[in-house]
Amino acid sequence: MFKNVTIYRIAPGWDATLESMEAALDAARFVPCSASQDKSVGWAEPRGEEHGPLVESVGGQRILKLVIETKAVPGAVVKEKAQEAADHIEATTGRKPGKKETKELREDALQALLPQAFPRRGGVWVWIDTKNGLLVTDAGSQGKNDEVVTALVRVFDGLALTLLQTAMTPQTAMTQWLATTEPEADWPEGFNVERECELKSADEEKSAVKFTRHHLLTDEVRKHLTEGKLPTRLAMSWEGRIGFTLTESMQLKKLAFLEGVFDDRPNDDESGFDTDVALATGELSKLIPALIEALGGEIEPGASLPDAPAAKAATKPKQEAVTAVGDGDAPF
Repeated sequence: MFKNVTIYRIAPGWDATLESMEAALDAARFVPCSASQDKSVGWAEPRGEEHGPLVESVGGQRILKLVIETKAVPGAVVKEKAQEAADHIEATTGRKPGKKETKELREDALQALLPQAFPRRGGVWVWIDTKNGLLVTDAGSQGKNDEVVTALVRVFDGLALTLLQTAMTPQTAMTQWLATTEPEADWPEGFNVERECELKSADEEKSAVKFTRHHLLTDEVRKHLTEGKLPTRLAMSWEGRIGFTLTESMQLKKLAFLEGVFDDRPNDDESGFDTDVALATGELSKLIPALIEALGGEIEPGASLPDAPAAKAATKPKQEAVTAVGDGDAPF
């Protein structure tokens, strides 16, 4: 169900009932693009059953699904059709269309071609954990997340969301986890660094190094860190149950539930949705607080980071961060 995870904190004071949520979502139900429409956004039934509920509650966890449909016409095709219209005007009137008229011709060409375009439809899962005041989306990019948040705030009165913020940035933590020579002591409990990462320099060149299926606790990786490259992605696992790639913006990508987690899942469709939701949210409900703790705990949105050594490592030269670990001082 979830391939990516972005975590938001729900501001205090929002406490919608299932009935009020259903009514609000129904007013923004998904409708496919019309012939002349290039985009449509709306809420659909999470179970995929026509005319079913738009919000599902499984074990107290609420699940929504936002559907985004787009139709795109290649720019070259629009330009060609608009040029044909411009050539016709010039041939019949003896004048070339101006800038404003040319823009209108392109808009007319797009509207004429849209009915022939094939729609592309995708869905984004939303999980609302009302008990812990968290909202999670599985959007693959921040742009798509922004679209989901806009749709949520538009339908639910009083809902305010902020990206979860931790005392230590993911980039600072990833740097320390890669720099250590004593992972048993320095990695947070339950977490393992796996075999993929991306390092980027912060200078104008923006040089980058990617490691794939590669042991990362090596002098080669530490050398890149001392030269000023910073981790932007790092493959990790938690308790042997969930694999993911942590990003510098605290998104979890390539989320995968590892062998054994879904072993007891029934094969029948009737209970499959409930089981998937219960297992996925159950595992993530344990992973998320563990990750927050590994990053120094949650802080209030907009609050300044504490002057802890781990936080300072993000702004100090990378040589200092690596040397500190090499001297045997555990970063945690």
